[in-house]
Amino acid sequence: MADREVDYLLIGGGIASAQCAAELRKKGEEGSILLVGREPDPPYDRPPLSKDYLRGESERGDALVHPVDWYEDNDVELLTGKSVMGLDLENRTAKLQGKQEVAYGKALIATGAMVNILRVDGAQLDGVHYLRAFGNSDSIRSDLDGVENVVLVGGSYIGCEVAASLAEMGKKCTIVMMEETALSNTFGPEVGTFFHELLESKGIELIGGEELVGFKGEDRVEAVLTKSGREIACEGVVVGAGVKPDTMLAERAGLDCDDGVLCDSRLQTSAEGVFAAGDCCNFESELLGRRLRIEHWDVAFQQGRHAARSMLGETEPYTVVPYFFSDLSDWAGLEYVGNAQDWDQVIFRGDREAGEFSAWYLADGAVLAALSVGRSEDLQQARRLIEAGTALEDPSALGDTGVELSELGTR
Repeated sequence: MADREVDYLLIGGGIASAQCAAELRKKGEEGSILLVGREPDPPYDRPPLSKDYLRGESERGDALVHPVDWYEDNDVELLTGKSVMGLDLENRTAKLQGKQEVAYGKALIATGAMVNILRVDGAQLDGVHYLRAFGNSDSIRSDLDGVENVVLVGGSYIGCEVAASLAEMGKKCTIVMMEETALSNTFGPEVGTFFHELLESKGIELIGGEELVGFKGEDRVEAVLTKSGREIACEGVVVGAGVKPDTMLAERAGLDCDDGVLCDSRLQTSAEGVFAAGDCCNFESELLGRRLRIEHWDVAFQQGRHAARSMLGETEPYTVVPYFFSDLSDWAGLEYVGNAQDWDQVIFRGDREAGEFSAWYLADGAVLAALSVGRSEDLQQARRLIEAGTALEDPSALGDTGVELSELGTR
């Protein structure tokens, strides 16, 4: 016998759950909603953690998805600092931390992702940091306050964004990465080179093709050690070694999981009435014709809303073109639509030298994705071409600023 009953149980204290709750109310749903999150804060946006919040230019309250009083005003019960310890799918009950048992009508699993922790010598030394939550960002700012030399491990978003922020704060930053070019794992070497050279121009040293094997120091980190034998002196480290989907609760409950919680095109899991959204959601994309799991703010935002509509009985598949953004301080902001894993052509439009360009990723003449720096207006047409999924008669026209993008792909 459960201790209490709710109509909607939203598991995970991030943007997906917050948007799911908002959409349920927006659609006129009056049933009871319980949102449970393990962090002490109400749901908040994570992008500022490596940017303005890290630099001390914004407050915690600025990052909240909804104002604190929104939950009471909208009759959404918010339970922070608590974890859901177990799910009984057959009986539709959840066991919360503290042993309270809650019966639910429908549930959302939005447990997010966990940072990859390095298992190397010296990983436990003081001064070695990871970034995922408010507390991490606070610790990095306070611990590195009097530090001069910082090493960033990883050449992807976290490594590059934090390096840019710390450089703005007066730190001497070095990025150590396995790839040869920053951000090339996602964008390829042609586009990655633009960001790589931008970071270098701001005084950040980038060391590519190096695998980290350990940290050196007595109590506090003093150097980063690489496989080739390099020893890079520092007084602080921020590791950006990627994340993995948090599927522990889902797996224990018996839900189908494989690189995330497996969902259909409506974001429903292998259990009827249980949905997933955000970083942990691996869904069947009808738009792109394959499974996708994407770790970005806008995807969690959009999927949380779509899961709410699916909970209410709508049957439309989730077909939003993936979108994400990143900022390297105020030096350059990038936006990206689509999800290109393999491409055979990259076409540039605009002026790379001036930092105002878009890059178009194609396979067999069809647009898979587009990246913009200073040309946001190109992305609307990029979405249209991605949704069309058909080969362009003359792909090179994408690079001709004398040709209107709206004219391409139309007959």
